[in-house]
Amino acid sequence: MTSSIKLPENRAPHRLLVTGGAGFIASNFVHYWCQHYPSDRVVVLDALTYAGNRQNLAALEEKPEFRFVEGNICDRALVSRLLAEEAIDTVAHFAAESHVDRSILGPDAFIQTNVVGTFTLLEAFRQHFGNLNSPENLRFLHVSTDEVYGSLGPDDPAFTETTPYAPNSPYSASKAGSDHLARAYYHTYKLPTLITNCSNNYGPYHFPEKLIPLMCINILLGKPLPVYGDGQNVRDWLYVEDHCSALDHVIHLGKPGETYNIGGNNEVKNLDLVKMLCKLMDETAENLPVKPSDQLITFVTDRPGHDRRYAMNATKIKTELGWSPSVTVEEGLRKTVQWFLTNQDWWQPLLSDKYQDYYKQVYDQSWTAKSEK
Repeated sequence: MTSSIKLPENRAPHRLLVTGGAGFIASNFVHYWCQHYPSDRVVVLDALTYAGNRQNLAALEEKPEFRFVEGNICDRALVSRLLAEEAIDTVAHFAAESHVDRSILGPDAFIQTNVVGTFTLLEAFRQHFGNLNSPENLRFLHVSTDEVYGSLGPDDPAFTETTPYAPNSPYSASKAGSDHLARAYYHTYKLPTLITNCSNNYGPYHFPEKLIPLMCINILLGKPLPVYGDGQNVRDWLYVEDHCSALDHVIHLGKPGETYNIGGNNEVKNLDLVKMLCKLMDETAENLPVKPSDQLITFVTDRPGHDRRYAMNATKIKTELGWSPSVTVEEGLRKTVQWFLTNQDWWQPLLSDKYQDYYKQVYDQSWTAKSEK
């Protein structure tokens, strides 16, 4: 199991503002936090764009310590008002445009949300911090990605916190910019920022455009399983609950101004991952349209600038904060497959006409499909 945090019994309740809290990772974080710290106040701010789903938080809506606010992180007046009226002491900043394919098709939103939005939050938090006379307990957690470090060769050592930034997509470049802002606000204004860079997450509430949920859903629907290039791109897979536990450690034990890499110690080639999902689906799903489902695997022309390999060295967070991942990729994928099987009423409404148009734009027009065989 992931190492638990030993906190004082008289720990004072926190008051959190979670941005993008209706999205995939953040909604899992909100559930995690409300379960582990039920006395804490949790305020979610989310613009409810295509990837934000209020249903992700439905089980929490009636809890007195929970509040949902629909709004944009670029709205400085709204952010400032929430920080003040809720007496926020901890910002957990997840809100971001996060899909590489979408950033290639339309980078504008990525710059606006990821760079301008982060700047707006930092400025509002800086004013809030000053208005409270710079208390030592305040924290601004900026949640980022391993993609800011660029791409690794097959034998290169894993990314560390000192790896130079080399983003290769509009998405990763926008996240790199927001990381630099968070770091600069610590060094210039002594704002208590914390930065985390995580590897690929997976688990419940994952929007179906991403690899694992896309494959799960397409298997259930009997649709092709598109795999980019030769399928040999490598990712380090992190089960989302492990990620939430790591963020808990960083918020409570992390040192302001520091960066912490968070990885799952699960490097897997994309094609191997898809085959693992096919096997799990064949074992657990009833009445699949196509079985064995690996017959659905279809290679598609690689997307521009596709990073070959990511790998995270999470030694720092293990050594300094006592965290390490607890879920293997086999365990996590089995949990994830089961969740998508039992929550079809969650994902089916997401397959809207607008989503289908986007899907066709990516896989039918931008890339030419070719059969595995």
